[in-house]
Parts: sequence; C-alpha cells; structure tokens
Amino acid sequence: MMMAADEYYIFTGQRVVPQHITRVRIDESISVIPARAFYCHPNIEEVHCHDGVRKIEDGAFFMSRSLRRINMPGVKEVENEAFYDCPALTDVECDKLEIIGEGAFARCKSLRSFNLPSVKIVEACAFIRCKALVNVKFGNKLESISDRAFRNCTSLERITLPLKDDMICDNTFQGCVNLKHVDLVEGAILHKAIAAFQMMEWR
Repeated sequence: MMMAADEYYIFTGQRVVPQHITRVRIDESISVIPARAFYCHPNIEEVHCHDGVRKIEDGAFFMSRSLRRINMPGVKEVENEAFYDCPALTDVECDKLEIIGEGAFARCKSLRSFNLPSVKIVEACAFIRCKALVNVKFGNKLESISDRAFRNCTSLERITLPLKDDMICDNTFQGCVNLKHVDLVEGAILHKAIAAFQMMEWR
C-alpha cells in the first residue's frame, strides 16, 4: 500500500516491515522494540516512539542506513548494536536513557553531538568509530564507561562527565586525537583519570 509523504507507518510488532516505508511511529501497545525489528531496513528515515517505549533490543536498527532521526523520550536501555552502522543518523532524542549497550551506536558516522543527561552505564565500543562526533555531554548519574567506548572518534573535541573513581578504562578514548576539552561536573578531580583520555600533553 502506498503512503502519502506526511503519513507514518504504525509499527505494532510485526516481524516484517515493508521495504518502501520511510517514516515509522511505534504503536502505543509496544513497550519494547524487539531485536532485529528493522534490521538492515534500506529506507526508514524517521522513527518516533511514545513515552511508554522502555527498551530497544539487540540489533533493532542494525545497518538501517537511511535512518536520520529517532525520537525515544522514554527509552531507558538501548541494547547491543541496536544502531550499529547507521551512517545517516544525526538526531537522537533520549533524555531518559540509562544504559547504552555494546556497540549500540558504533560506526554512526554522521552523529555530531550527544546529550545524555540520565545515562549511567556505557558498554564497550558503544560509540567506536563515530568519526563526526564532536561533543558528548553526560550528567552526574554516569557510573561507568567501558573499554573502547569512544575509540577512534577522531573528531571528538569536548566531553562533559563527573569522573568518579574507576569510572573510565585506560583505552576508553584511545584514538581520540582531537580531544582537548574535558568539562567536569560536581567538582570532579581530573588528575585521577588523565591516562584514560590519552592526552599526552596533560601528563
């Protein structure tokens, strides 16, 4: 069935989403977007979730290469590789997001900034090779960032975070050659984590 340009396809959990669909709205009955729901979908550009969607499972949008925007205001967990290699993705609304799974946004090469006020846990390789990423802002709820989470984010210049003991691994920011500005929240002490930022000139 053809759809008008301003219409949305309502996703109700069906296993196969038609290939021609470009805009998706998640039905009110859905609280979890299931694993591989939009796996390698070639044409989806926008996805809008209601406040009741709480989780996006493994590989849900894996290599959805046209996806530009996702609005997920109530989502608390994005599982492993949920948005892996979505090269057109530029706009993510996720103010309640708490857990970012392994490789969740890896290779999203058009992402330029990320505001993550509620995030507590960032798993390994979460943003690896996001080569356009310039600025990331965490809030004071952040507890841990695992190894290689931002590896080879070569455009990353600024990050805001609270720096708690043992929060960052030594190679979390490996290859972030342009990282120059670390803004601290709640009076964190920078010298405890300098090695993790790979900033040789600060040592």
